[in-house]
Amino acid sequence: MENHELMIREGERLDDLQRGGLRILQRPDGFRFGTDAVLLADFAGAKRGEHICDMGTGTGVLPLLLSARAEGTTFDAFEIQHDVADMAMRSVQINGLQDRIRVHCADCRDAARMIGHECCHLVVSNPPYTRQGAGLVSPEKTRALSRSDSDCSLEEWIAACGRVLRNGGRLCCVFPAPRFLELCDAMRSARVEPKRVCFVAARPEAAPKLVLLEGLKGGRPGLHVQPLLITHEADGSYTRRMREIYGEI
Repeated sequence: MENHELMIREGERLDDLQRGGLRILQRPDGFRFGTDAVLLADFAGAKRGEHICDMGTGTGVLPLLLSARAEGTTFDAFEIQHDVADMAMRSVQINGLQDRIRVHCADCRDAARMIGHECCHLVVSNPPYTRQGAGLVSPEKTRALSRSDSDCSLEEWIAACGRVLRNGGRLCCVFPAPRFLELCDAMRSARVEPKRVCFVAARPEAAPKLVLLEGLKGGRPGLHVQPLLITHEADGSYTRRMREIYGEI
């Protein structure tokens, strides 16, 4: 991690991930990782020696978080935006993880051609949340590309995930709860059977806003529904479970 100051460019900052000294480059005025990425890393987990692919890695937060959870894991991370992928690459270098994490500035649909078909034990993904032409588009380009389908539909995105996933491997995604059935349909079209789901709500009386879904490639039908994950107490502070996820307790 020597001379990491030289890797920080104008408008960027180096944030502490609170995981074994890991740090990540971000732009305060651009797309930054949020709670959804932290929840996905906890939900997906990782096993020692697994080869993991992150589709749409952004600034690389998921490979960094997951690398701290299991020794010997290796990662291929795909990000189509050149400037964002460059930040992810530099974050990997700052943390000295070049031998475990490879960042590719490429379309996720090219992943199988680049790293091989059915080569991964686990694929994690935070697919674009908004359909193309739906909802408000962020005036900041990187946020808009990260949050909308752009020219890659949800079905194409999940199909790309499925192509690099080995038979019996897991695909774990975080997605808006109202689009849960769309995500299930996309997974099944890619021969990935939804097996485990957890809905996420701010408070017990609130409708879930996010869903965490795990699918098994080539799996048999049968869905395990986990208890609702509540993120906040009545006073606005994080719940005990969220503080555990963030490593505070």
